Amino acid sequence: MTSMNIKQLFSRYKIMALLIAIAIIWAFFSWKTEGGFVSPRNLSNLLRQMSVTGILACGMVLVIIAGEIDLSVGSLLGLLGGVAAILDVTYQLPLAVNLALVLLLGLALGLFNGYLTAYLRIPSFIVGLGGMLAFRGVLLGVTGGLTIAPVSSDLVYLGQGYLPAQLGIALVVVLFVLALTLTWRQRVNRLRHALPVPSLWRDAVKVLLIGAVLLIFVRTLNSYDGIPVPVLLLLALLGAFSYLSMQTVFGRRIYSVGSNMEATRLSGVDVQSVKLWVFGIMGVMCALAGLVNTARLAAGSPSAGGMGELDAIAACFIGGTSMRGGSGTIYGALIGALVMASLDNGMSMLDVGTYWQMIVKGSILMLAVWVDVSTRSGR
Repeated sequence: MTSMNIKQLFSRYKIMALLIAIAIIWAFFSWKTEGGFVSPRNLSNLLRQMSVTGILACGMVLVIIAGEIDLSVGSLLGLLGGVAAILDVTYQLPLAVNLALVLLLGLALGLFNGYLTAYLRIPSFIVGLGGMLAFRGVLLGVTGGLTIAPVSSDLVYLGQGYLPAQLGIALVVVLFVLALTLTWRQRVNRLRHALPVPSLWRDAVKVLLIGAVLLIFVRTLNSYDGIPVPVLLLLALLGAFSYLSMQTVFGRRIYSVGSNMEATRLSGVDVQSVKLWVFGIMGVMCALAGLVNTARLAAGSPSAGGMGELDAIAACFIGGTSMRGGSGTIYGALIGALVMASLDNGMSMLDVGTYWQMIVKGSILMLAVWVDVSTRSGR
């Protein structure tokens, strides 16, 4: 097989390669920890651990697809999480009001970043770098450099709560029926438009495989305490963002802007508005991640979100999002987040030094970008 064929094969089956990589990582850490890594308790902890990075990655992948970057998300996460803790501890606002205010603030700050980038034409790298410093400074100011604790049990439930086992089983049934319905609708639509239709047995195997994975996923988590609430939120975001990016006009415009902004503008699309709202969505994701992070810690910390932007960006690149823009998927970014969380969790269990953890994660990020560059240059 030639080098060109290998590149095309890897490019086409990049997600499959990532899943194989995760299987190898899990097998290695399971062997080194004598099965402790794949215990239901640790897997539950691993998924909760990846939820914050995963939420950020859902927004970041849209930003990168649009051809931009946002380096401020870690500091913005910390700021919004700190605001949530202050509203809860100091002002004792009801959870619903707290959530609404923090999400609105996240949207406003995200739109502000988008306005600076899209309308004032300040490079998004500089906007993000300035925001990284400014938001961290505001966080230190509003918290006085002190940890805000303890937050209420209602807020803590967002980061530490679990879905009852019965609801977990019900969720499997709903998701399986949804997968079956979407697959059938896809077949009907392809037939209606005289497009090639995959053989029935392939779709049947795909749906059964999805059902098996869902069942194993829920049974494993139910054998501990149930599905963690942050993981449930991440699953909901996966569905919502996948639909947004693949099934809506706005989603297709994001890809178009990242692929060829000038051609998209000449075709009548308001490119500036698309970029503005992509950053607005990123701000909302920072708010959600900040709320979950504060709930997990049961406190608002002035150091929260440190290096969060790098984890989110790395998750996107590892998951197949192109650094050039115009290409990427939500599920790929979440698989990338799972890779990062698995490495963090496994190396922590093995008591690997922090410096080695940083070296490994940095090396994997560079490898992911190299793969993207090499596979695209071969086309």
